[in-house]
Amino acid sequence: MRAAAALPALGLRSFRAKFIAVVGTAVLFDLLLSSGLALWNVQRLSNDATVQVGEGLTAAAEEYMQTYAVNTARDADLLIDQVHAQVSVLADVLQSKIRDPGQLAAVGEAVTRINPDAASVVYDPAGGWAQNRPGSPSVVSVWGYLLGPDHQPLPAVQREIDTSAAIDLVAPSLMATGSPKLQMYYIGPREAPIFRTVPYTDQAQTFDRLYPGHNSSPFWSFFFPGLYESWEGWLAVPGTRPVDSAITMTAPYTDAITGKLIVSFFRPLVGQDHTHVAGVAGTDITLDQLAEIVKSVRVAETGFGFLAMSNGNVLAIGSAGEGTLGLVASNDATGQGVTGVDRSLRRSAQPAVASFSLDTADGGAVRRIVLDKAGVATPYVVALYPLSPINLWSGGPVVSETMSVGIVVPESEIYAPLHAAQQGISEATNRIIEWQIAAILLCMIVVLGAIVGISKRITAGLSALAEGARKLQAQDYSVRIDIPTRDEVGEVGLAFNRMAEDIRYHTENLERLVEERTVELERANAEISALNGKLADENLRLGTELEVARHIQQMVLPKPRDLDAVLGIEIVAFMQPADEVGGDYYDVLQSGTGVKIGIGDVTGHGLESGVLMLMVQSVARALQEAGERDPKVFLSHVNRALFKNIERTGSGKHLSLAFLDLAGPEVVLTGQHEDVIVVRACGGIEVLDTTDLGFPVGLEPDISQFIASKTFPFAKDDIIVLYTDGLTEAVNRDGVMFGIDRLCDSIVSRRENSAELIKTGVIDDLFAYIGSEKIYDDITLVVLRHR
Repeated sequence: MRAAAALPALGLRSFRAKFIAVVGTAVLFDLLLSSGLALWNVQRLSNDATVQVGEGLTAAAEEYMQTYAVNTARDADLLIDQVHAQVSVLADVLQSKIRDPGQLAAVGEAVTRINPDAASVVYDPAGGWAQNRPGSPSVVSVWGYLLGPDHQPLPAVQREIDTSAAIDLVAPSLMATGSPKLQMYYIGPREAPIFRTVPYTDQAQTFDRLYPGHNSSPFWSFFFPGLYESWEGWLAVPGTRPVDSAITMTAPYTDAITGKLIVSFFRPLVGQDHTHVAGVAGTDITLDQLAEIVKSVRVAETGFGFLAMSNGNVLAIGSAGEGTLGLVASNDATGQGVTGVDRSLRRSAQPAVASFSLDTADGGAVRRIVLDKAGVATPYVVALYPLSPINLWSGGPVVSETMSVGIVVPESEIYAPLHAAQQGISEATNRIIEWQIAAILLCMIVVLGAIVGISKRITAGLSALAEGARKLQAQDYSVRIDIPTRDEVGEVGLAFNRMAEDIRYHTENLERLVEERTVELERANAEISALNGKLADENLRLGTELEVARHIQQMVLPKPRDLDAVLGIEIVAFMQPADEVGGDYYDVLQSGTGVKIGIGDVTGHGLESGVLMLMVQSVARALQEAGERDPKVFLSHVNRALFKNIERTGSGKHLSLAFLDLAGPEVVLTGQHEDVIVVRACGGIEVLDTTDLGFPVGLEPDISQFIASKTFPFAKDDIIVLYTDGLTEAVNRDGVMFGIDRLCDSIVSRRENSAELIKTGVIDDLFAYIGSEKIYDDITLVVLRHR
């Protein structure tokens, strides 16, 4: 038992075991770290590859959707262009006959001879309108208000019936060719709006059923308000069409004849004088024809398309897409005019659709929305592309309209190849990581074997170092060790020997070194004490000088007796320097009947600024006593004297300075300083800008060309307030300045009080505003009240 207990103890004390543990741990840590970095790099490369593949496939998917949207939009444009072309053919035929009325009449007579029913109408007592009998290629309806007392068409209306029969020669062949059309027709001008349509239908009877009251109302204003007026405006002012096309498309509405949702295409005919509309050629197509274009969209498994107007009304969409977007269709059945259809994105049950923007100013866009699908938030991708602009009528004046084709696909379907690619990359990465871990484990086994093999080689030298250290600890400073190897352990042995020699030397000479260091410290302490004494004397001297300067500055300020000596004017003042000596200036100078009040602010504050303030006071007092009464000359002399003093001292300072000359009921203001506030007895307030009345004093030797004066009245109970920027620029704890607006409000609120109470109230408001914040600039306030 005793031997077994000794083995673990020996193992714990064995340097070789410790070496193997420490070095093995370090090497293993290094292996794990480098291997971890390698694995991290593999993972990073995998992520980078996933991102790059994802970006490429995402760009490809979005480009595919954009291309699909572009092609679908072009198909819709092509259908609309075909309809435009066919209605233009009919319009060109009718327009050519309008240019040659004789030819138009001859064609109409020829058609009438072949088919008398084309121009002969029969009155219907029940409906109150007239209509031709079946047998003609076209039906022509004449509304009640276009019939005379004999129930026959008025002469102008009959001419329209006769000449419009030419449509029977053209419209049937146009109906049989080109894109499918519901009907083609001619509508007469506003004064004779007969309605001739190919093919023949019970036109007037259907109108009676769908549009009560139409038979006695003007056709154009009843069915299409604002449309005829837009065309007339285009003729009156050329170039005012919203879109450079002669054709106008209507918003979808319910067809009076078939009951289907349709859109109409109108091309107005122009009279011979080119100043009025001579009728309209038109055609209708069903909304199903536009819907077929977007219903044929097949993107991924459940992708679909839609066609929408810029106001969000969806013209065409499949039933599945309508449910996905949460659309609800409704008809605008107001009882008058055509009945429009509204299936707006704005009224969608899906919030993301209701707020969806159809802006395609950039020519097209791919966007992402999240829709609620059976209670599950499902991401979708939407590609938009605009159609060509058209002239659109939708219940008012014709406007420019740009419809958009949208392609909607679930994100999971459009990005299915992306997910598959990412899965493949992830699996390949996992395989690489597994092989990497196996290689790491093999390296660890090899390294641990190598550590155990070389540990014995270096143990001997380390043991010698340990023995030498024990002797050194026992204060045997003569110890030296001999390690024959020339590796790092041998270098440590040499270093140990040098260290032992140094320890021996310092131990033997320690007492002498301590005595020398003590003497040096005592000498340094004496020098520091002498310097502290000199510094205290210097601080006392400077404090005394500043106190003297502050006292001199306070001595030259106006005394209460100086302020009270100005008859008829109550004058009070407040000054608080930011330092012991301030750079603000104010004075009240009275010589004879003249009173001059000065206010100024030297740049900065402190002793130099205070000295310059004393110079200003002295020069101004001397000029006043010398009898200088011209305000401009007075200020010019002050500047010249101060400039020379500043130039001599080299201080580089200057000041803003303004003077008020009180002369009877008027005040003359001269010099550039802060705004002067004047509160009238009636409560009105004036803020006088002094920017253009002078120039900073002390910058230039001659500022006479910049000096100007401003004269203003100063009547009984009027108040004048002068101040320096230290007041308005004082800030609260949020860094917001007190400002001139708060200053004006404080003065006006106390305008009924004495000048003393106004001054005290303003200062109280200022310090209440800034609280405990530091004052960074001198503050001066002077209040004058006319008694």
